[in-house]
Amino acid sequence: MNLNTLRDSALFAGIAEEELVKLSKCLMARQRAFDKEAFILRAGEPVDPVYFILSGTVHIVDEDFWGNRAIIETMEKDTLFGEAYVFSGAERHLVSVVAAEPTVLLEINPHKLFESCMNGCTCHAKLTRNALGIVSEKIVRLTEKLGHIMQRTLREKLLSYLSLCSQREKTSVFDIPYSRQQLADYLCVDRSALSHELSRLQKEGLLRYQRSHFELLVNRHED
Repeated sequence: MNLNTLRDSALFAGIAEEELVKLSKCLMARQRAFDKEAFILRAGEPVDPVYFILSGTVHIVDEDFWGNRAIIETMEKDTLFGEAYVFSGAERHLVSVVAAEPTVLLEINPHKLFESCMNGCTCHAKLTRNALGIVSEKIVRLTEKLGHIMQRTLREKLLSYLSLCSQREKTSVFDIPYSRQQLADYLCVDRSALSHELSRLQKEGLLRYQRSHFELLVNRHED
């Protein structure tokens, strides 16, 4: 276990280095690495551990009977996933998780993470607070996505998402973490329709884009 990686993560923030070895054993934690496009877990698999992203990015994806895929969320470093299934009492995962790039995870016994420690770990309360903060931030992001996809038109969905990206990055020029197909999957729209709408927005002077690089513009188009 790389203690430097743990020490620099949001989950173990504020925990003294001498406590990390003891705490990682208490959590029954182990580190796992995944290549790009590798499935970390698949829909239908039994619910067991929770995962914390030490490095890399994962897509939470839902696939229907015919293989149509929707990206529910993209999660990056310092994010937990799998905890909702564990604590809801679900027996099987309803979605899959795929590594969007080479990714390193910490696999954790969920009951050791959120329940009172029997080993006298004085830092365990801090760990639990950190974990709850991470989970709360994830809920905020899922709420943001709901705001995008509830927009009535494709244009409104797209502009809602790009506007939030700009606000988050505090600049009108930014990169998004999706390819064109992935963005369509995330917004739950057709890829060709999305590409057509982007082209229209560019012609109307609302934005410029090149692949995943975007610049939002003040519309000076006059009728």
